[in-house]
Amino acid sequence: MKVISYNVNGIRAAISKGFLSWLVSADPDVICLQEIKAMEDQIPKVDIEMAGYPYQYYFPAQKKGYSGVAILCKKEPKNVAYGTGIPYMDDEGRTLRVDFEDVSIMSLYLPSGTNIARLDHKFQFMDDFHDYIAKLRQEIPNLIIGGDYNICHQAIDIHDPIRNANVSGFLPREREWLGMFMESGLIDSFRHFNKDPHQYTWWTYRAGARGNNKGWRLDYLLVSRQMENRLKRAVILNEAYHSDHCPVLVEID
Repeated sequence: MKVISYNVNGIRAAISKGFLSWLVSADPDVICLQEIKAMEDQIPKVDIEMAGYPYQYYFPAQKKGYSGVAILCKKEPKNVAYGTGIPYMDDEGRTLRVDFEDVSIMSLYLPSGTNIARLDHKFQFMDDFHDYIAKLRQEIPNLIIGGDYNICHQAIDIHDPIRNANVSGFLPREREWLGMFMESGLIDSFRHFNKDPHQYTWWTYRAGARGNNKGWRLDYLLVSRQMENRLKRAVILNEAYHSDHCPVLVEID
């Protein structure tokens, strides 16, 4: 099974940049999307079905043109869970999960901390999400959480750790939380296979950052530790140019 996670920064904008032809070529079994920025009736579902994904699940934010997650599947899941049941999370369309017989896959869009109020919101989300996943994993042990976490875990995951030390996305409290979240029983699938530096998934549109590879690794596919022997490979698909992010992929037996 191939699973991809991709913050598309607007699904309609990504489609206008060739996302669907790329999707056919990439050929994942399941793709988790974040920041779709569209209501369900604004999305060209027929075109997506023609690309090979008849099973499409969308969880937009209540605010139009903002946030929102989706999951596209080749095969029908046995269950779909929209949100967490925590209203402030679900109002912004932050989580969506599909359950198959032997694995469940979640699309996550963790908030960014663009100002003090949103940073406090992000910290609350992080704490509540950790508790939610701890309970969920008692019920669903084989879990993959793919998404934009809006956090770089370690210095190796950001192009300039010194200058960004006090910037949201690389704050000590954020990094500590992500480390604790992983240590609770989740594998960073990319780092499981690749320890090299200069591997990023997001670049600002300013100052030629992507061309100069001045990026951040914000996107992860975290896999339950009991699935470690099922991991085959994990890669960053940095040849995809439909967004300021690029996709990440994990393949499991």
